Amino acid sequence: MLQIELVPDLSHCIETVAKREYDGTLKRLLARGAMNKELEEKAEILRLFLQTADFKKLRAESEEFLIEGKVVKFVIYAEGGAPK
Repeated sequence: MLQIELVPDLSHCIETVAKREYDGTLKRLLARGAMNKELEEKAEILRLFLQTADFKKLRAESEEFLIEGKVVKFVIYAEGGAPK
C-alpha cells in the first residue's frame, strides 16, 4: 500500500503542502514520458485528497501542535478508492 507523508509547518498549511506534492508528482510523471504505476497512484491519491479533505478542520487541528513547536505529519493512503 502506497503511503504519502505530508509535513506542514507554520509557513505552509496541509493544503499547500498537498498541492505542492501533487504538482511535483505530475511534473515527474510528465518528465518520464513513460508509465510509472507508483507515481500514477500517488498522483491519484493526492488528487482525491485535495478534492475531498476538510482543510479547514485539518489546519485547525495541526496548527495547535505547530504553534507548540511540534512536528505534524499526515500520512495519506488509498482505501476502497478513497483517500484516508
